[in-house]
Amino acid sequence: MKQIPDRVEFTKDMMDYTILAPNMLDIHFRLFINIFGQYGYKVELLQNDGRSVVDEGLKYVHNDTCYPALLVIGQLIDALNSGKYDPDKTALLITQSGGGCRASNYIHLLRKALKKAGYPQVPVISLNLSGLEKNSGFKIRLSMALKMLSAVIYGDLITLLKNQIEPYEINKGDCEKLARKWVRILSGKFKKRKGYSYSAIKKILPEITKDFSEIPVRKTNKIKVGIVGEIYVKYSPLANNHLEEFLAGQGCEVMVPGLLGFLNFKVDNRLEDIKLYGGNPFKKIAMQIAMWYLSKVEHNLISAAKAYGKFTAPAPYAHIKEMCTKIIGAGCKMGEGWLLTAEMMELIENGYGNIVCAQPFGCLPNHIVGKGMIRKLKEMYPQSNIVPIDYDPGATKVNQENRIRLMLAVAAENLSENVTF
Repeated sequence: MKQIPDRVEFTKDMMDYTILAPNMLDIHFRLFINIFGQYGYKVELLQNDGRSVVDEGLKYVHNDTCYPALLVIGQLIDALNSGKYDPDKTALLITQSGGGCRASNYIHLLRKALKKAGYPQVPVISLNLSGLEKNSGFKIRLSMALKMLSAVIYGDLITLLKNQIEPYEINKGDCEKLARKWVRILSGKFKKRKGYSYSAIKKILPEITKDFSEIPVRKTNKIKVGIVGEIYVKYSPLANNHLEEFLAGQGCEVMVPGLLGFLNFKVDNRLEDIKLYGGNPFKKIAMQIAMWYLSKVEHNLISAAKAYGKFTAPAPYAHIKEMCTKIIGAGCKMGEGWLLTAEMMELIENGYGNIVCAQPFGCLPNHIVGKGMIRKLKEMYPQSNIVPIDYDPGATKVNQENRIRLMLAVAAENLSENVTF
């Protein structure tokens, strides 16, 4: 019997494999998948949903383990069990950020689960920029990394504009059509080696805003709701029981902070580590250059969002850090760290004081910087209306939605009384 090693490497002769990736940010990930395709990788974004995914996760992951880990692993194994894919010609893709939380530890749980499920031959590819794992058949080239960074920036702006226009569009579906159009345009530019330089990003961002600003709308007084939380539960419809769709169905305008802030946070953490504990001076210079570039493209994104005077733009990362670290230390960086608190403060300042804090049950970092900071935020912003919602295999969608409805009832009362945040 052939012995399967503990770690099956994705090699160059596996380029014809189908690579399955869990879904999270729809627009961003559609761009990512198209970028991978340009380098010869057949990546497919999974859409399988529902209780079967949770049940598969519970079979192979202890229910005390982080809920996002359970869902990601459950979705991947559920896909392999579907019969749609040949396990001998399939690989799995998962991100690792290099931190002490979920993004660095899922991969080992996934490999263990694959063995238990009878798929020990399936390779797992780590998508990371920290040198945690390498695969001879999957390499992140500089051009790929730059395209993916630009996809984050474009994805953030498209999502921001779409969320602010869609609740008011006169012709239903206009926003979704335009978002898909821009995904095609940007993917086409990437294929031609265009669209991801600094000058190209600076030029294209206002064009995206112009297109969205021209969608016919009918403005009405709607409840504005922000969503924060653990990164996977915040962004993934699978993890948060389609929270954004539910809020839209309740007649709300939804604001979800973008991914660029999280990238800023991860790079800045490296500088905070060096500041607190010392470190390699060359690494410090590299991180300072990265922060400088990220701040430049962030400035372009904010300027583009403000260009036509119709949209609420995100606050600069430097501003929310300065604001937040007056009440919580910059060394509090496990998981989403102080950034989660900062995002709530940013949302309140931007008029989205009704906030759903979506967190995996028992997630210690999120309970500290999310639920644990609500009292302090209420002292600072008395009219804020924040509800923490726990997501885990035993939590029912009905209970979650009922708690959110109570929050929305308070929000509706405040709206009728013209309460400002």
